[in-house]
Amino acid sequence: MEGEGPEASADVIVHGGDLAAARRLFPHASEPWIDLSTGINPVPYPLLPFDASVLHRLPSPADLARLKVAAAVAYGAPGPDHVAAAPGTQILIETLPRLRPRSRVAVIGPTYAEHAAAWGRAGHAVASVPDLAAAAGADIVVAVSPNNPDGRRFDPDALLQAIAPGGLAVLDQAFADLDPEEAPAAPFPGLVVLRSFGKTYGWAGLRLGFALAEPTLVRRLELALGPWAVSGPAIAAGCAALPDTDWRRAAAAARARDAARLDRMIARAGGRPVGGTCLFRTAAFADGPGLFRRLGEAGIFVRRFAEDPERLRFGLPPDKAAWCRLSRILR
Repeated sequence: MEGEGPEASADVIVHGGDLAAARRLFPHASEPWIDLSTGINPVPYPLLPFDASVLHRLPSPADLARLKVAAAVAYGAPGPDHVAAAPGTQILIETLPRLRPRSRVAVIGPTYAEHAAAWGRAGHAVASVPDLAAAAGADIVVAVSPNNPDGRRFDPDALLQAIAPGGLAVLDQAFADLDPEEAPAAPFPGLVVLRSFGKTYGWAGLRLGFALAEPTLVRRLELALGPWAVSGPAIAAGCAALPDTDWRRAAAAARARDAARLDRMIARAGGRPVGGTCLFRTAAFADGPGLFRRLGEAGIFVRRFAEDPERLRFGLPPDKAAWCRLSRILR
């Protein structure tokens, strides 16, 4: 995916990971930058070198079929016909609204801003609502679970109960893979689940994501995306990593330890935890803008939120040196 967080203007949504913007804000900052503005696993899956053939030829239907089988097993879908593979979940967020008649859409927020923006661009009537109760009766209900940036969780059954008859519940589980408290949601009628490969496996630049849904909706998504939507290298990466349950289990445990360590550092700095996932932590500080500035001047880029300046969101540092730099500033 894809940017992080709800900060937006009327026309431009601000995303994490933009170090060019960080350098413009802090032209004299220490280098190299430590980018903690995204929620991507900082310790990526150890991919082996690709065979050159995945770059020389177009992916075949058999290649894509293998990827869909691997994804169905990894995400608990009934079978590959319930899986649509895409070049990242962002394109799925853009495509879904174009497949639905104009509807009343409730997006439970604050959350990833692209959801509301995509439904709005497609001509739907979009409302940002604070909770599931306020979403009741909408034709489309969209929730991110665990949510970005506060880590809230939503039960798929409750989402389905909230929608109007014939409606659709969209559950974005981009951060669910490594979160022990989040149960994977299998697709069933009225529910579409989005899963992100790049965040979990640390290879966001490959652009790979999945929609889990009823076969009819999967076919419509695939027709809308067109042939060869997923690149050969992304297919190869997915086929290698998705079946590796041992790695995913170990990564989940390691990132949970990292998140707990980050919580302790934030607390020592006077931060009040707001929530998060095992890939990022959000906290409120008495002087959030001042801390954002001090971190930036030290070459550490975190997420801030225009509508709530006290809050900052921290991704996980990638190595010992980055942890030490962050600790020095927070102290």
